[in-house]
Formats: sequence, structure tokens, C-alpha cells
Amino acid sequence: MSAGGDGQEARRRRRRPGAHLSEAALGIGASLPAVAGPAPAETGREEPKHYHGHRERLRARLREAGPAALADYELIELILFRAIPRIDVKPLAKALIERFGSFADAIAAEAPRLAEIKGMTAGAVTEFKIVEAAAQRFAKGAVKKRLPMGSWSEVVDYCRAAMAFENREIFRVLFLDKKNGLIADEVQGSGTVDHTPVYPREVIRRALELSAAAIVLVHNHPSGDPSPSNQDVKMTQEIMAIAKPLGVAVHDHIIVGRHGHASLKGLRLI
Repeated sequence: MSAGGDGQEARRRRRRPGAHLSEAALGIGASLPAVAGPAPAETGREEPKHYHGHRERLRARLREAGPAALADYELIELILFRAIPRIDVKPLAKALIERFGSFADAIAAEAPRLAEIKGMTAGAVTEFKIVEAAAQRFAKGAVKKRLPMGSWSEVVDYCRAAMAFENREIFRVLFLDKKNGLIADEVQGSGTVDHTPVYPREVIRRALELSAAAIVLVHNHPSGDPSPSNQDVKMTQEIMAIAKPLGVAVHDHIIVGRHGHASLKGLRLI
């Protein structure tokens, strides 16, 4: 029996060569190439940018607290978000406010001046001009609702939106019907930084063509100071002298500037 067992064991060994090879011989446990894994937290990881999430936080503050809760430069940022993706635009927004002085001045600045600011792309300049056009359309829409003359703030708001930030003098006339509704708003002339020619007879001729019952004279002072000059008063009186015999009333002469507005009627100059 023992001889037979020894024979069987020998046969098994012949059938299974290498069955007793050591782990070392098979290479188990030998050094393997290192498999790349996640880098340790303290090395190789880029720190999150400080402005990550800033855009959505600013939009949320506008929605929840309203525009009064935002500084001028933050409103500028919201406009820049649309044109300049994935970078921090706060420094650019602050540079625009520093250069032009306010949100309104920056929005109304001429395109070439905006383009002088480093970082202002053509798309960003276009966004500014869209906002400016929207503000003017909105203000004009309020005037066209045929509000009574006692509600004069909408007229002043429209005049300021349309002209206060122009860099040359512009003279326009609002032509009104008997109920003081707006028939037409027309620019009658434009000039230099401190003068624009006005022709009183042409103003009244146009009023008669439109069957206007009254007019409001408006012009701007690019200097920003809306205080009327002696020439402003004299020109208004000349127009009134021609208009009165023809049944056209001159309700007011409004002067607008960056720093506010002046009413010749309110100042009792006419």
C-alpha cells in the first residue's frame, strides 16, 4: 500500500509541474508599477477662485432685495456678466465708475470712450448701449401715457434720460395737445458743448403744423450744471412772444444736466 501511495504521489507531481513553486518564483509580491491615485489634499489642488459663486449671489441679492440694495459698480457687474463670461469683472466695474463717476454716466458714455477702458469688449459696450436705449424708451413710454401736467416728474425723468448725459447741447420741443398729451417729441437743433442755435419762428411754425395747443422747451447743459443763463431766459421769452398771439402756450423751459434739472417756470423766470 505504501509503495502504491508513493507511486500515486509521484504521478501527481509529474502531472502538476510547478505546483510547489514558491511565491518568489512566481513573482508574487514583486514590485509593481505604482498606480496613479488622487493627489493628497494639501498638494496639487488649485484653490477655488474668490469670485466663484459671486455672480449668482449678486443676481440673488437683486431679486430678493431689489436694485436699491446694490451699489453702482454692482449694477455694472450685472451688465458685464452678460458679455464677459467666467472672469472676475468687479475690478472692471469699479474702474468704469472711477472713470465716469456713476452708473448713469458710465451707461451713457460714448462707445469710443468706453472702449478705452482695459477689459471692455465690443460685446460689453453693446450691452451698455442696450441698457441706455431701454432707459430712454421706458421714460418716453411714461410720457406718452398722456399724464396731466400736474404729474411733471415723468416728463423731467424722460428729459434727463434722453439728454442729461449728452456731450453737446441739444434743443428739443415736446408738442402737447389740449389735454397735455404728447403729440410729438422732436429735436430742433444740436450744437457745441455750450451753444445750440434756436429759431423761435421755426419752433412755432412746427407747433402749428402739428396742431399743438402747448409746448415744452427742453435743452441740456453738458457741463452738468442746469442753471439757466441769461440767453436761455431771453430765447424763451422770444418764443413766448411769438406763440401767444397764435394760441400756443409755452408751459415751461426745462434745462437738464448730470447734476439735476432747472425749470424756468419753477424759478419764476417766465
